[in-house]
Amino acid sequence: MRKNLITIAIGTLFVLGGCSAPANNNTASSVTTTQSQASNVLLQTSPLQYHAPQYDKVVEADYLPAFRIAIKQSNAEIEQIVNNPAPVNFDNTLGAFERSGQLLTRVSSMFFNMSSLMSNDNMVAIQNEILPDLTAHEDNVFMNKKLFARVSELYQQKDQLKGEEKRLTEFYYNNFVRAGAKLTAAEQAKVRQINGELAKSTSAYGQNILSSFKNDVVLVTDVKELDGLSADEIASLKAEATNAGKSGYMITLVNTTGQPILAQLNNRALRERIWKVSTERATKTNGPLVIKLAKLRAEKAALLGYKNWASYSVANQMAKTPDAVYTILDNLAPKAVNKAKNEAKDIQAEMAKEGANFTLQPWDWAYYSAKVRNAKFQIDESQVKPYFEFNRVLNDGLFYAMNKLYGITIKPRNDLPVWEQDVTAYEVFDKDGTSLGLFYLDPYARPGKNGGAWMNEAITQSGLLNAHPVIYNALNIPKPAAGQPTLLTFDEVTTMFHEFGHALHGMFSDVKYPSIAGTATARDFVEYPSQFNEDWAINPQVLANYAKHYKTGKAIPTELLNKIMKSHTFNQGHDTTEYLAAAILDMEWHSISADTPISSVEKFEHAALAKHGIAYAPVPPRYKSNYFSHSFSGGYSASYYAYLWTELLAADTFAYMGQHGGLTLENGAKFRKEVLSKGNSEDLMGNYLDYKGSEPTIDALLKRRGLTE
Repeated sequence: MRKNLITIAIGTLFVLGGCSAPANNNTASSVTTTQSQASNVLLQTSPLQYHAPQYDKVVEADYLPAFRIAIKQSNAEIEQIVNNPAPVNFDNTLGAFERSGQLLTRVSSMFFNMSSLMSNDNMVAIQNEILPDLTAHEDNVFMNKKLFARVSELYQQKDQLKGEEKRLTEFYYNNFVRAGAKLTAAEQAKVRQINGELAKSTSAYGQNILSSFKNDVVLVTDVKELDGLSADEIASLKAEATNAGKSGYMITLVNTTGQPILAQLNNRALRERIWKVSTERATKTNGPLVIKLAKLRAEKAALLGYKNWASYSVANQMAKTPDAVYTILDNLAPKAVNKAKNEAKDIQAEMAKEGANFTLQPWDWAYYSAKVRNAKFQIDESQVKPYFEFNRVLNDGLFYAMNKLYGITIKPRNDLPVWEQDVTAYEVFDKDGTSLGLFYLDPYARPGKNGGAWMNEAITQSGLLNAHPVIYNALNIPKPAAGQPTLLTFDEVTTMFHEFGHALHGMFSDVKYPSIAGTATARDFVEYPSQFNEDWAINPQVLANYAKHYKTGKAIPTELLNKIMKSHTFNQGHDTTEYLAAAILDMEWHSISADTPISSVEKFEHAALAKHGIAYAPVPPRYKSNYFSHSFSGGYSASYYAYLWTELLAADTFAYMGQHGGLTLENGAKFRKEVLSKGNSEDLMGNYLDYKGSEPTIDALLKRRGLTE
């Protein structure tokens, strides 16, 4: 059974987009399993290369019948394993387990990927109907006493196993125990009940976020309020309003507390309005769910023998204990806050120049820090964006860098079906011309698509199943008005490089067993390849190749390029503080016991931030609890710290590679061999040590974030 199905589900719930399509008569409840199996393409192995999904043929009515059949088939496969009369060995137990559930994995992957990319009311209804069944199925598997007995017997023989077989045996034994396989029947019944409530509440939280993307928008009727935006940007906001059936100009929020548009708007009242809509999102709907989810998780952790959910969650990660997480967060917090306060002084000086007679507020930060940045470096986004045209960044930047580092080439495959007209399919070829797998890029924001950016696998690489990777990246770049070029902010450029780092982690996987292949690693390791990949966006050789004016084709002037490089660590006090505040909230919510009295989400947040000395009013958390999808519906509960943990590895790796020649095929080959190809098939820190030869230090991270003295 490749991968935990509920992990597949909740790992995509936080990327659900807005519900845009109206309900019709073809709802989830009207679909029955009497539909002809022959017409349901989900039940057939795709005839496309590498069994890529037939996005042009799947219809919503396919999903529920396919789920029902796939669950039934999975149950039959499990029964064959547990009733096998032959003596227990690896192949007839965990080998068979890895081969089982392929249909259910295919259906689940397709559905939950599409529900994050192309959601509507019907998809939500299907999700609500099938999620309890998937939760119960998962519990039935991991609490199956006969199956666990076989796994336990194999675990006792693990020292006779080697390589991936030993790793997989340890992996599954640990997963069974953590799922409650050792509990009494009464305790297991309680865990099942909690799991059902968690699935229901997690789904509701994600759907409330989904609704928020559609409903919590800022509508501007007077174009004068948009002073500061370009004519193209204003046209894009008007097009968004028109597409939503509204008049005026519609500002749609992104996932984070801070909204990028605030840096440009001269109208302070509008900035404040946008800020308040952002921070008050889903307060009434998700506030109660935040408390409920935190307490349910605490209750489940206690049943499984852990002090709290943070202890349960982190025990399975590289960090191992909450204390290790709090240590790194608390060590960085004062450095970040002090840096942010120094940045605030510069902002207040800029405000004074303009005669501002108000106190610095969160909705002022981006606007005035942009002015400070311009004053310090004589640079602003209007100067930079014309040099960051989407296709040039993609082909002459990202793909160019990956060719120089790994020797790969990436070619469009316009013959393959896609789920939306702006999506492009590619085939990835190794340096010897061998095909590695398929890659899809979905660049633009739209109704029905989650905000943010992410990578996911349609198909995970596996030697056992002879499966090549089929991977997609989803971004949320605002789509320009018709006929206009897509000009990117530097943050959007960095995000493109980041997500492709995840894609390479899946694409370069060279692992036999799918449950430990690709990106199926610890949360505090999986962001390592992606954060490492970000820094190639500012490599001088790469920048010089892609940063060219979209009209003239002229290379970015050396002076402007130097300014970009010098300004790279600008505002890092703010950015680090808002990130740390969110990571601390995530840990504190999951450090409570089930009986902890909590009367208010807002009060809990204030107390948690004050406890760690990071309650700095001008810089709120990157996510507040009511829209903190990573923590409450995205599989990152007590794991949001992972971005910082892995950034430590990434910064150290990038510095090390820079000392050994930088952008070379030799460097790429070594990193690919020792890190990117391994998945979770070996000890993760061991992979890092095999690559670098020494433990990571914090020095490169502090330099990367501009926090050095």
